[in-house]
Amino acid sequence: MKKFHLKIILAVLIVMISANACTDDFEEKNVDPNNPTKISPPFLLTTAIERSVDRMWGSNIRFERLNIDGPMCWMGYLGRNIYSNEGDDYTIQLSMYNNTWKSLYNDALSNLNRIIVITNPAGTAPNSNYEGMALVLKNWVFAMLTDLYGPIPYSEALKGTDGQPIYSPAYDTQEFIYDAMLKELKLANEKLVVGGPVVSGSSDLIYNGDISKWKKFANSLRLRLANRQAVKKPTESKAIFAEILSDPVTYPIFTDNSDNAILKHTANRPSNNEWHEAMIQGNRTDWNVGKTLIDKLVALNDTRLAVYAQPVSPGVYVGIPNGLPDADATTYLNTTSKIGTAFLSPSAPAVIMTYSELQFILAEAMLDGDLLIGTAQTYFENGITASFLQHGAVIPESYVSDLGSVTRELVFDQKYISLYGQGIESWTEYRRTGLPVLPPKDNRAVFVNDGILPTRLPYPTTEQSLNAASYNKAVELIGGENNATVKLWWVE
Repeated sequence: MKKFHLKIILAVLIVMISANACTDDFEEKNVDPNNPTKISPPFLLTTAIERSVDRMWGSNIRFERLNIDGPMCWMGYLGRNIYSNEGDDYTIQLSMYNNTWKSLYNDALSNLNRIIVITNPAGTAPNSNYEGMALVLKNWVFAMLTDLYGPIPYSEALKGTDGQPIYSPAYDTQEFIYDAMLKELKLANEKLVVGGPVVSGSSDLIYNGDISKWKKFANSLRLRLANRQAVKKPTESKAIFAEILSDPVTYPIFTDNSDNAILKHTANRPSNNEWHEAMIQGNRTDWNVGKTLIDKLVALNDTRLAVYAQPVSPGVYVGIPNGLPDADATTYLNTTSKIGTAFLSPSAPAVIMTYSELQFILAEAMLDGDLLIGTAQTYFENGITASFLQHGAVIPESYVSDLGSVTRELVFDQKYISLYGQGIESWTEYRRTGLPVLPPKDNRAVFVNDGILPTRLPYPTTEQSLNAASYNKAVELIGGENNATVKLWWVE
């Protein structure tokens, strides 16, 4: 009997001790691994890259496919064979400009800013390479935002969790934003140290942790922005070109296609190419290749055509006109070229910036007198060759010589061709320069926006309700109308 009671007492003591042990460090141990309160830079980086690049390349969500339904159609790369009011006729869906803004700020910039906070010298996990990578991407995203909308929150953005939080950020002018971005990209180049702090290659979906390539991206992007503002701030832009091109050791730039900034997709969902998700997985055949692009490539006997489009019959390519009413557009579904299979594969990359684009930037800068190193003809030819190589196309033997001596118009014709897939970038360059010259519209086409190819995205309706005072000042900065016909600051 005593033994029985002793066993009971021992059992109770064990339970009590175990219970006490379970409450030791309760807050540290009772953590849901699927809902962490602290996220490390590698996870933040992966999320920020995927969300920002996928949004740029072509969200698969209907009414939010900015690149595919907007600039890719507006620039004549693609055309809609149905539902032309989903972008092809210059309609900008409410969800397109609302959710693009929301996604770039909330899903991309907030994560990139968190990396900077954590990894800067005063952060909890200092790492200059993560900080530099985040600075590059942050300013790429901000450049995309200001080039889409105009003045935007920049200096007071991303401060909602600061010690003195800002919930109604002011809008900065594009001139201010460009100046700030150019300075931060220079800082990013300084922060990025080859052989410096270790980063996770698997979390870097662009360069797999290769810091030397991140430095090249930082400086190449800085040249893109310097070139874009050159008409408005020529002295500053010339200084940036001279600084970077005269010191390639300190300021390395893209030197071939292996340096291209691209998001490498996988063959499996959910990390597959967004075009594949929308058009193959989503079984949507709404887009054919545009008449503007195909006519240009056919006239040049350009072999990139076989990569960009599928033939309607052996060796025959036909493009669809833009802006056609559905009754006309639907007749083109099976009689015009579909998008090239290389762009529809699940692992097709999303392109951010290429060596080819950089060479065309340098060619333009030489022709405009903003750069005094090299020759425009050499940069021009390098850009063409790189684009053919990028797409695995064989350049015809007399292709370059048939074009003749380089001119500004030729630079933008070839840049337009090379930017296939990068509709947002091509649209921005067209809005800035008016080049390339687009052909007359089809006489059956019906366009909204007073027939004007959109010049910007309207500010989201959420800003009108949640940040009204700042929104009203921003509208004043662009002339008093929040519409898609306002010209942005860098327009020539």
